[in-house]
Amino acid sequence: MTAVRPETTGRPALDSTFPPGFVWGAATAAYQVEGAAAEDGRTPSIWDTFSRTPGKVRNGDTGDIAADHYHRYRDDVALMKDLGLTAYRFSISWSRVQPTGRGPVVERGLDFYRRLTDELLEAGITPVATLYHWDLPQELEDAGGWPHRDTAHRFAEYAELTARALGDRVGMWTTLNEPWCSAFLGYGSGVHAPGRTDPAATLRAAHHLNLAHGQAIGALRSVVPASAQTSITLNLHQVRPLTDSADDVDAARRIDAVGNRVFTGPILDGAYPEDLLADTAHLVDWEELVHDGDLAEISRPIDVLGVNYYSPTVVSQSRGGSDATKNDGHGASDHSPWTGADKVAFHLANDQLTAMNWAIDPSGLHTLLTGLAASHPELPLMVTENGAAFDDYVSPEGKVNDPQRIAYLHAHLDAVRQAIADGADVRGYFLWSLLDNFEWSYGYSKRFGTVYVDYATQRRIPKESAHWYAGVIRANGLPTADQQD
Repeated sequence: MTAVRPETTGRPALDSTFPPGFVWGAATAAYQVEGAAAEDGRTPSIWDTFSRTPGKVRNGDTGDIAADHYHRYRDDVALMKDLGLTAYRFSISWSRVQPTGRGPVVERGLDFYRRLTDELLEAGITPVATLYHWDLPQELEDAGGWPHRDTAHRFAEYAELTARALGDRVGMWTTLNEPWCSAFLGYGSGVHAPGRTDPAATLRAAHHLNLAHGQAIGALRSVVPASAQTSITLNLHQVRPLTDSADDVDAARRIDAVGNRVFTGPILDGAYPEDLLADTAHLVDWEELVHDGDLAEISRPIDVLGVNYYSPTVVSQSRGGSDATKNDGHGASDHSPWTGADKVAFHLANDQLTAMNWAIDPSGLHTLLTGLAASHPELPLMVTENGAAFDDYVSPEGKVNDPQRIAYLHAHLDAVRQAIADGADVRGYFLWSLLDNFEWSYGYSKRFGTVYVDYATQRRIPKESAHWYAGVIRANGLPTADQQD
């Protein structure tokens, strides 16, 4: 996908329009939508194992069937075409392509992604492939998982094999989706697969995910055409201190270190920040963990930085009592084992909440984008996930009215538009998510999709937000006040 440089970057945006060539997309992830968990050679990933562990996923839900995208992808691509999407961001199931995480590929698994990308291209939709969205082959976890250095090498091999098979079809590659979640929720708080709670393993996993990204960039560049683009997607935390007190400001610094700079430091600047190393020296020996040459590999240039945003992170020094909020998933309040965050309290930014109990605050997205533009002005950005879960239902007329989601999307897209006007080089926006799906530890209890899925029948019903988003795409801009319902 060509990341067209917005012509309005650095100049005031006109009315509510976006730059020519702005990419309009939607995103999904393999385990959340594909189903077909044991078909065509696929073997269990850590999420298959985790979802079968009693008490880990609400209602004992699994991704065995999910939204059955594996069998219904043609209908889903037709829906995307009807919406006018110009790009579709999907992830590739590692255990579908390379079941044991090592050795030869399974062509039947790759054939699904060949068929999917061909269907997308036929519909005029650009395929954007993410190599890893949290579904590590279980055999690699049994061998040590992300805390084990060899997993990074296995990932680079997988990246090369996959790119050799699909490089003639896919022009934009993302190495990892939200490695923070893989490391900190998977190995620290244990609310995500594989469900481990080991502070030292968390930091080792973070480094090896960084290394996997860098080695995969090298592997991709060795096989994909020069015109192909490479990226990583980070769920950067827009961290704010609750007050201007020195204690609260320091709490924000510590969470920024483990929420953001543990990834942006080595990936974008070629070094781990000194305060992170000092804060975590009692947990890991960084000199032993980081080998000679690692940082040079991790900091290989990328073409685009993907940014996922849902809600800001407001913190204070803990003052005791019940001043902390719990926020699984994309939130930042599962840091407690790592940087003295047992002394940090997490707060909601306001009382306007989604069904996930995440505060709605589009200003955080604007601040995040303009901050990245200021610190790394040479690096194009894409919003690769943004969206909200609400308590959607089908009306007696067979419609799904979701005005809260429309308001959420409008406000956040306006924040993107304003960030572009303020100088951020933002090339595109991917709504999360195209379909209702398996929402990790929440199972099927939360609906993020702009298309409603009746899981009993697998019927798809575009919500009112889907029709609204289609109008935004057609206009390449937001409706003005007099155009709103």
